Amino acid sequence: MATGALGIADASSALIIDLYKNLNLDKSADSETIRRAYRKMALKYHPDKNNAADAFDHFKLVSEAYDVLSNQKLRAIYDQYGTDGLKKGVPARDGFDGYSGGYSYHGQPYETFADFFGGKNPFADFFAVHNESACAVGNRPSSGGPNSNNAAFPQKFGNKFGGMYGMNHPNAALSAPAQDPPVETSLEVTLEELYIGSVKKVRVARKVLTEDGVTTTEVEKILTIDIQKGWKNGTRVTFPREGDQGPNKIPADLVFIIKELPHPRFKRQGNDLVLTTPMTLGQALTGSIVTVETLDERTLQIPVNDVVHPNYVKEVSKEGMPISKSNERGKLLLKFQISYPTFLNAEQKKAIKSALP
Repeated sequence: MATGALGIADASSALIIDLYKNLNLDKSADSETIRRAYRKMALKYHPDKNNAADAFDHFKLVSEAYDVLSNQKLRAIYDQYGTDGLKKGVPARDGFDGYSGGYSYHGQPYETFADFFGGKNPFADFFAVHNESACAVGNRPSSGGPNSNNAAFPQKFGNKFGGMYGMNHPNAALSAPAQDPPVETSLEVTLEELYIGSVKKVRVARKVLTEDGVTTTEVEKILTIDIQKGWKNGTRVTFPREGDQGPNKIPADLVFIIKELPHPRFKRQGNDLVLTTPMTLGQALTGSIVTVETLDERTLQIPVNDVVHPNYVKEVSKEGMPISKSNERGKLLLKFQISYPTFLNAEQKKAIKSALP
């Protein structure tokens, strides 16, 4: 009988039996049983533990089987239609949306293994357990040779992981769990929200350890971020250890970085707000009242009595951005875009000449 990429026979009944057989399961196995079976088989055949010539082949087979059976939709398609259904798809019918097909295992059993155990060194939890037992025995002389008195501490997992008991020494110090690097993401905030303050709700998905302390499941959580008045672009908000959990590791910190969005009217300049407003030449020379709608929806009437030249700036104190952790505010800086007339008649020109030096 011909076999495919999964080493599974082509006949439909055999397809189901063989894939479950790769994990020593029957078709009635629930998701928790599948997880436990994969954990046992993957640890048994992992090439860094098992030196048999065919260890990697077995390791890949159980990883491929777990990739399908741990996915509820893929498992349902496989149970009914075998690998042909996974690869070629299943047409829709009443009560079923169909499946487009195209499934193919990515071919990276080490990646499946690391995702399952939540880290690059899945044997780290074993090191900790057995080292504690070793240290409890007392101060035995260290040895790495076969004639050692430390026969109770044999090397099992090879040089890549430093041996079952870490450097083959029963009293070797355990390395402290390392924390994953921070997970950083931008949080877009409007200038209005930074002016008056705001509250943001962010939904995050993370992996958490199950009761066995090894496998993980994905859960969602809502994080609340209080946007304080006056925060600046680049302000960092940290949620300690809210990243993915995993055996023998410290979850990463989640860091949200404030990203101030551009405003259509105001430009922030430190703690000051800059507003450019139009003004006619007549207003620039004779004075005017400038109306400003603030970020908190107040209306300001600001008199401008000076002669406005191209570099003129009108400063209005305490109408800028709030200054974080204080009751102070920056300034509102008014700049002007002066519009010039495109035509003056003779009488107007004469009037201007007589009025201006």
